[in-house]
Amino acid sequence: MITIKKYAAIDIGSNAMRLLVTNIVEQKGQPTQFNKSSLVRVPIRLGQDAFTVGEISEENIQRMIDAMKAFSLLMKVHKVEKYKACATSAMREAYNGNDIVALIKKKTDIKIDIIDGRKEAVIISSSDLKQFLNSDKTYLYVDVGGGSTEFSIFNEGKIITSKSFKNGTVRLLNNMVSEIVWVEIEKWIKNAVEPYDEITLIGSGGNINKLFKLSEKHQSKPLSYVYLSAQFQKLSTMTYEQRITDLGLNPDRADVIIPATRIYLNAMKWSGARQIYVPKIGLSDGIVKAMYFGKI
Repeated sequence: MITIKKYAAIDIGSNAMRLLVTNIVEQKGQPTQFNKSSLVRVPIRLGQDAFTVGEISEENIQRMIDAMKAFSLLMKVHKVEKYKACATSAMREAYNGNDIVALIKKKTDIKIDIIDGRKEAVIISSSDLKQFLNSDKTYLYVDVGGGSTEFSIFNEGKIITSKSFKNGTVRLLNNMVSEIVWVEIEKWIKNAVEPYDEITLIGSGGNINKLFKLSEKHQSKPLSYVYLSAQFQKLSTMTYEQRITDLGLNPDRADVIIPATRIYLNAMKWSGARQIYVPKIGLSDGIVKAMYFGKI
């Protein structure tokens, strides 16, 4: 006898908005299964507004409302019984972020929580990440977003420390990350990994997932620093149009993938890691699990 519950997570990021619908399968005496039923991604680049002019534009507000109406209908069709919507750095920094939250609640009845970087890291760590952690290894988990990057150290399967930095792909595209921020990240990583002999990276985010897909490797295999560096050089020599036509990248991915790769490479260099594993996890996965286990 099994019981199936349907939960949904809405992730409102700086580069895109996502709706994840998950089937939660419960069976007595067996571990609970979390099976993805549907994932919808809408490329609304809120960070372009928030990080450059400090507010979300009227056009993008309307696009958000339209997307939320669509998400609401999709959740209804899927018979979702519980959902959570979380917004990250773009909405945190837009001075009209709270007004937009109120407007969306009025127009669509979807309640949005604007979360800080620390909570974002904690939610992500609630995802399927733990099944990838070998208890005798130390990992640096790196989640690169449009507005911020979350770094977390895991040792013996437990989170030791985490830190969020205002360094993301959309910020980098707009030359909004100073050298000081890079220095702070380098210092934090080196201090965080100093007690440990060997570090392995775990990467999450749409860009590292795309890089992994291009490698055609099995999900259980890592990417090497050499491979990632070669990809960075290759991508940097291609035009924006070539990345779309030759590599099949979406237009909203073809520009941000280069700064994202730079962040992962620096994290590997500063931590001394030679390999990066890329499990298919992210904030939306973490939201579903955090809801199920009563953490949010």
